[in-house]
Formats: sequence, structure tokens, C-alpha cells
Amino acid sequence: MSFKKLLMGAVYTCALSVASAAGAAELTVGFSQIGSESGWRAAETSVSKIEAEKRGIDLKIADAQQKQENQIKAIRTFIAQGVDAIFLAPVVATGWDEVLEEAKDAEIPVVLLDRTIDSKDDSLYLTAVTSDTVYEGKVAGEYLAKTVGDRDCKILELQGTVGSSPAINRKKGFDEAIAAHPNLKIVRSQTGDFTRTKGKEVMESFIKAENGGKDICAVYAHNDDMQIGAIQALKEAGLKPGKDIIMVSIDAVPDIFKAMAEGEANATVELTPNMAGPAFDAVMAFKKDGTQPPKWIQTESKVYLPDTAAAEYEARKNLGY
Repeated sequence: MSFKKLLMGAVYTCALSVASAAGAAELTVGFSQIGSESGWRAAETSVSKIEAEKRGIDLKIADAQQKQENQIKAIRTFIAQGVDAIFLAPVVATGWDEVLEEAKDAEIPVVLLDRTIDSKDDSLYLTAVTSDTVYEGKVAGEYLAKTVGDRDCKILELQGTVGSSPAINRKKGFDEAIAAHPNLKIVRSQTGDFTRTKGKEVMESFIKAENGGKDICAVYAHNDDMQIGAIQALKEAGLKPGKDIIMVSIDAVPDIFKAMAEGEANATVELTPNMAGPAFDAVMAFKKDGTQPPKWIQTESKVYLPDTAAAEYEARKNLGY
């Protein structure tokens, strides 16, 4: 994204914060949420409810249990109910055109939250509120390259849900970052479906396949929950994550800060759970006077290391993760 577009997005967000402070008309928003597969996802739902209450918005949440067919059904239900707007956190990137065309025909604006879709028609949604997930993967890869230096490093990768935009982009960014370092090599990569349980299960199979884990240099996980599962598997195998094995992941949920404070993880790249706040403001402005938001409202991402982990854990542990 160009600096000009980022600047326009920042100015737009500032203007909306003033508008939201002035109060909002009663709106009803339907939110098709993926599910509660991770601590971060649960936090996003919790924060969305808080942000809706702040603005006097009636928020209807449909939990899709990680199934696209459930999300499509929920969107059609919201259309039938005549909601003022629909939020969609898409479980996968493809297969949305038909149902979003139905929302467009009903003149109900759709806002994408924390994930994007693969469509040639960007008029099907009002805006997307997301982080730069390619950048998140790149930051993780750059951290690992700097930490490892010139020594050879075998990397195990825990990917997110197959076909989801975060999994695609976090892999892309990480691969780009380590491409310039031939000593860094991903030797195994498999989906852990963004869940703690599956992350542990996949890591157990990785350990068996990699000489009991003795040659593992680093684990890169597309989210913290999978990494927490991986840490459990490594410890049960008698290995020392965070010490002998570099552990880097994405999301910045409280449990990963706890793991870092205990010396069992090394870095996490933040993904804020407050996607709904900017999304509500965009819808409010659009409904009020037709203000068109930028197509991408970008949230901030930053890397956290063990030196601040204990304080971050205390600050975040009661935020609904």
C-alpha cells in the first residue's frame, strides 16, 4: 500500500473518532464470526460487543463454527432481517461473490473484519478492516533471521486454516523474509487450523519425523494458540522451547506473553482484536451522509519480546482472550 493511501486512512480514522464521540443513531449490525477457535478470536468477539455498546449499536453475532456454509446462511438471515450492515470475518478467501451480491442488492453494506476475500468485484464490500498479514509474516521472518545469524536453522511451520487469507499471507511474508538467508530452511509445514489442540497434535508428528526434535532450530506458527500447543508438545518430548528452540508466532494473546515471561517463547507479532471499532465508525459515517471509507483500514502490527512480557500479560489477561 502507498504512503498516500495509508495517510488517507489515518486521516479518515481520526475524523471518524470525532463523529463517533458525537453519538450514533440506532443501528443493527449482523456479525458473521468464524467461531471461537482461538483466544484471539474470542477476544475479537468480546471487544466487538464492547465497541457496539459504546455506540448504542444492536450487534447480532452468528458463530459459524469455522464453516463457510454457516457463514453464508448467517448472511442470508441477516439480509432477511433487514439489518443496517453486515460484518464478515471470512473463514476462507473464496466463494463469497454470490451471497455478497445478495447483500449489495438489498443495499446492506458489508465490512470485512481481520481477513480479506478473493473477489474481482470490490464493490461487494464497503471496506476491510485488517492488519497487513503479509507484513506480520515478514516481521516474524526478519526477527528469526536476525536471531539465528549465520548458523544453519531447520524451521518447522504451523500454518493457519487452509485457504484463509491470514494463512496465505503470513506464509508469504515469512517466506519472503527468509529467502535472502539460505541458512534458514523450512523443513516441515502443515496446517494446525489456528487451534491449540491441532497445533500440539501437528508438533507431536513433527517431533517424531525430525529425529525426536533434536535438530529443530525454530518453530514459526501463524498464530499464538498453535504455538502454545507446540510448546506443550515440545516440553512433553523433553525439549526446551524458548531456549534450545526459537519460538516465534503472531497475535499477541495473553498466554504467549506468559510463555515468554517463563522463557518458553521468544517473540510474537501483535494483531489487535479491535477490528469492530473502526468498522462501526465507517458504517456510521456511511449511513449518516454517505461518506465512503478507504477500501482498506489498516490496523497496527508490532513485535513483542520477552523483556516486556510479564507486564503485557498483566495488562491483557482480563481483556476477554
